[in-house]
Amino acid sequence: MRSWKERLTHTLLFEAGGLVMVTPLASWLTGHDMGEIGVLAVGLATAAMLWNLVWNRAFDALVPTRRRSLVQRFAQAFGFELGLLVMTLPAVAWWMDIGLMEAFWLDLGFMLFFLAYAMVFNTLFDLVMRRYLAREGA
Repeated sequence: MRSWKERLTHTLLFEAGGLVMVTPLASWLTGHDMGEIGVLAVGLATAAMLWNLVWNRAFDALVPTRRRSLVQRFAQAFGFELGLLVMTLPAVAWWMDIGLMEAFWLDLGFMLFFLAYAMVFNTLFDLVMRRYLAREGA
């Protein structure tokens, strides 16, 4: 089982990397101001960090291994993103002053981006941690 320190490190690295990539992309794609998207992205990232700690801790309890299959990684990433989408949809609509359907499509775009990003990031993070822990144990 992963420690809270490891999970917090994972969360902070994940969200920082995601913000750097998604904020300019979302601003460009939606035509909304970079500042408006940036504030939304930081708010979503904050919600995501809290949800990440809860979701991934629970997922670790259900699938307690660092060597996860592609299906397990997909389930981990999809469950996280779906939960986040459901929780953040009203806030996205309110902040962007758009309807729920438009907010859904915007939030879905974030979800699809982060779904792919999460699968890659989590795989690489586990690989690095396995090597680090093997070296620490040696």
